[in-house]
Amino acid sequence: MNIAAQKTLPIEKEIEEVSFSPVRNAIDKLAQEGGIEARGAIFTKSEVVEFILDISGYSTEKPLCKMSALEPSFGGGDFLIPMIERLLTAWDLHESDKNPLSLMNAIRAVELHNESFDRTRSKVFDLLDRWKISNDSAKKLVDTWLVQDDYLITNIDQTFDFIIGNPPYVRQERIPSVLLMEYRRIYHTMSNRADIYVAFIERSLNLIKPGGGLSFICADRWMKNKYGAPLRKIVHDAFHLKIFVDMVGTPAFSEEVIAYPAITLITREKAAATRVAHRPEINRDTLSTLAESLIAEKLPDDPRVKEMKGVTDGSEPWLLESPDQMALLRRLEAAFPALEETGCKVGIGVATGADKAFIADFETMDVESSRKLKLVRTKDIASGEVKWRGEGVINPYNDTGKGLVDLNEYPRLRKYLEDRFDVIAKRHCAKKSPARWYRTIDKIRPDLAKKPKLLIPDIKGQAHIVYEHGELYPHHNLYYVTSEDWQLRALQAVLMSEVTKLFISSYSTQMHGGFLRFQAQYLRRIRLPHWSDVSLDLRKRLMAAGESRDLDACNEATFELYGLTDVEKAALGGAEE
Repeated sequence: MNIAAQKTLPIEKEIEEVSFSPVRNAIDKLAQEGGIEARGAIFTKSEVVEFILDISGYSTEKPLCKMSALEPSFGGGDFLIPMIERLLTAWDLHESDKNPLSLMNAIRAVELHNESFDRTRSKVFDLLDRWKISNDSAKKLVDTWLVQDDYLITNIDQTFDFIIGNPPYVRQERIPSVLLMEYRRIYHTMSNRADIYVAFIERSLNLIKPGGGLSFICADRWMKNKYGAPLRKIVHDAFHLKIFVDMVGTPAFSEEVIAYPAITLITREKAAATRVAHRPEINRDTLSTLAESLIAEKLPDDPRVKEMKGVTDGSEPWLLESPDQMALLRRLEAAFPALEETGCKVGIGVATGADKAFIADFETMDVESSRKLKLVRTKDIASGEVKWRGEGVINPYNDTGKGLVDLNEYPRLRKYLEDRFDVIAKRHCAKKSPARWYRTIDKIRPDLAKKPKLLIPDIKGQAHIVYEHGELYPHHNLYYVTSEDWQLRALQAVLMSEVTKLFISSYSTQMHGGFLRFQAQYLRRIRLPHWSDVSLDLRKRLMAAGESRDLDACNEATFELYGLTDVEKAALGGAEE
């Protein structure tokens, strides 16, 4: 069954059932008090707005007054005002009926924030006045077009040919709990740590007419990370990802943003190839010609635009890099087992919830020797080698890591912790389980410190893989890889190579400054031959490359390990085609 069609009626029905007391109070409070940061308001540059309208097909060449368009969060009118201008131009060009009230159903636009609503409402009146539309007709149009409410809660009684805009980017912790519960009840994509724009996309997909399209500019995280999986499944099952434009590093907004945006056009029609462009220059002429190439009936001879097939694949992350790199990635995934299927294990270091209490100078921590471990942090491996700075972490767990020690058996530990009780006990995990108030958030397994391991910081521009011989316990800002089979210096060479960067950059979201997330979920996607399948000569070369940390040597040996062709090497920048 068509999932999107299946969800449309239940979502609208559930919205009608919203309880209006505490939920409405929370909405009203946000409408009155929300500042730019709290509302997740990011303002889109005008040339980018025009580009999005162009690729959406919201063009004055079409009879827009007989079609319908929705702007779900109009803010200062960055999208809404140009949309109305195009609507009025198309009306003037194509329609013999010059009664402005014929435009009543052509636009719907929603905004929650009181001040933004009033300010933009005035802009719409000014625009209609410039078009010589009478005050009476203008008021009827504005009262119909503009809705002041929460888009995720308000009733909308029609579907649309075009849904266009820039949804708010609001983390869950900024949403009142009663409202967040209501969102989660209505929108099944609001799972895990999903930001509010995910629910905006889900509802918008449900409001698209057959053949219509949704075009948003928003953070690209949902396209690859865990919380975006349900939304990706909906798109795959019932829609066509028609256009994707990567906006990494481009000044698409009026101010700098931390998370990179992307522009997508998702249509309610049979899936086909996706037109893809990366990091366009932000000026009107460039974007105008790029839009023409993206929407052309046949793929033009434009090096900026590629077509990629099979981008959506159930709930799997979307792979939208170069076709050559994606072909290589798919071959490696088909040919080799996943990292943890080759005797390797990926994990993350300890989070204490109160580092000032649990972490201190190792030598001066006045606890029993078995109750502290030497700790390694990101700053200890900044040079590429471990240079321990002398910190330690309290270990309140027994040797198995499955339970806490009895403080009565460790009087020095007990005194140390009780002296810091106020800091430790106020943590959420301590309040939730008062009898276990002195636990760290993550369990500590002392045997991990004794294991040789590779340490990997979370956020880096390229792989930063550091060998630790088996003395230190990693902090929570470090991921680690251990192995029962692979020699770790050889594995270090593989993880430092361009092949690993291909896996990480394909599956992770990029952060501000072009940095990648070297998280466990992405590291586990790396494919690796079994150590037993590696020749003796190649083993030696991999180990030497890892120990020397020579990137060229790491790449050369790793390319041989995977049997890369010259074309595949060229896709990674490792050879000339």
